[in-house]
Amino acid sequence: MSDRFHIVTGGPGAGKTTLLDALARRGFPVMPEAGRAIIRQQIAIGGQALPWADRALFAELMLGWELRSHAEAALTAGPIWFDRGVPDVAGYLRLSGLAIPGHVIRAAETVRYAPRVFVLPFWADIFHADAERKQSPAEARATCETMRQTYAGFGYDLCEVPTDTVERRVDFILARILAT
Repeated sequence: MSDRFHIVTGGPGAGKTTLLDALARRGFPVMPEAGRAIIRQQIAIGGQALPWADRALFAELMLGWELRSHAEAALTAGPIWFDRGVPDVAGYLRLSGLAIPGHVIRAAETVRYAPRVFVLPFWADIFHADAERKQSPAEARATCETMRQTYAGFGYDLCEVPTDTVERRVDFILARILAT
């Protein structure tokens, strides 16, 4: 079942959401990113589970989101694409300098995705900060590298997606999943 669950990861502002929107237009189901949705929700309710307020609490909410997304995906037939996954939570904690709790490690070890993970590298030409993405270009680069290390550490094979047009990026990843 998890072989049809495809992860797209990398640093902020690398084009993940745009790529996933293009996959959705081609008819593929997509699970949205946890981080932005949680930030919007927390701001709306005056909550503290924000990356600039309580990083550990923010990570817990992201973990819950990713676990729910994985469970929901099991109800969908065919390939499904995820804008990040459970290992991203461990990567986020590592990047934040926080300890990775045992339950997060267990979740990343047991809640699995397809063995090949698609990494979108930092791309200065399209990176921009906004109200929800407050990282600098240096932080975005560091995030991408941390996600690479984290996914590799959990036994995934990494496939870097070239910086190119959205349609060529979609074609690139689809060619790799259809070849397996």
